[in-house]
Amino acid sequence: MIQIGKHILQSRVVLAPMAGLTDAPFRSICRGYGAAAATAEMLTANWQLWDSAKSRARLPSTSWPEPRTVQIAGADPNQLADAASRCVDAGAQIVDINMGCPAKKVCKKAAGSALLSDAKLVAKILTAVARRVPVPVTLKMRTGSDPTHRNAVHIASIAEDAGVQALAIHGRTRACKFRGQAEFDTIASVVDRVSIPVFANGDIDSPLYAKTVLKSTGAAGIMIGRGAMGQPWIFRQTNRLLATGATPEIPSAMEIRRCISTHMAAIQSFYGEENAPRFCRKHVVAYFARLGFSKSVQRTFNLLPSTITQEEYISECLAALNNNNRSEAA
Repeated sequence: MIQIGKHILQSRVVLAPMAGLTDAPFRSICRGYGAAAATAEMLTANWQLWDSAKSRARLPSTSWPEPRTVQIAGADPNQLADAASRCVDAGAQIVDINMGCPAKKVCKKAAGSALLSDAKLVAKILTAVARRVPVPVTLKMRTGSDPTHRNAVHIASIAEDAGVQALAIHGRTRACKFRGQAEFDTIASVVDRVSIPVFANGDIDSPLYAKTVLKSTGAAGIMIGRGAMGQPWIFRQTNRLLATGATPEIPSAMEIRRCISTHMAAIQSFYGEENAPRFCRKHVVAYFARLGFSKSVQRTFNLLPSTITQEEYISECLAALNNNNRSEAA
């Protein structure tokens, strides 16, 4: 088990924060499938901007399953400390600092992974936040600014000294964004240097690869991001493999249909019927992609105007898929 402050995680596998993807409905689905924790979407540290609909949906709530983890991004130590304090007042139990996002709109404000180039500012930020709030502070980061400047070991040491209680490291640099294959040697070096829990992140899209990454890095846990899209049961599969060594069980067609329906219902409840079709698209298309449906099928789904027509189309597609599978089996 992994301990962060007073919180003891029930497995070694957690969901990564992903802007525009890890909203409350998706986090709930992943927790239901065994993710030991799930960090909310990135929230700007400028709390004066929190009155927008997007920000309000990302603010912590006591309705979230524990541990309630919020992620904030910014470049000003005092502003980040203020934001962290406000999040705790709203119910956050863990505050995660984003130094991993490679998005241009974040980095151009010297936030996200851009901060990795300024170790002194990193120290000021992490110290300010850790001193301000009475809950654990964690850090999501990358291996460095570019492949010739991998300074994750140095940043991790700074973080531990500042009071950070856990690290999640994506195995790419800021310059790499999501190109190429993630490397885990740097993460292994960090694990050797610090005494706080380290979660390895990047390209983990199967239970077998999760096990391989854990073995190669020596990390305390695994953080799965894009690999959970369209297959949230990856958490259950990975937990089972790590606990028993058993071959990951593939969900039945009925379970997949039930999962998609539950996910869509959660989206409708959270966003309202009018907005739900738009938020359903990115997730249902991910399920379709995992199931092997063509781009044409995915595009057709994205044009459907209501959750009713979306549900009907999903039923048609899954029925056709089941018929094809039975024909091939015969």
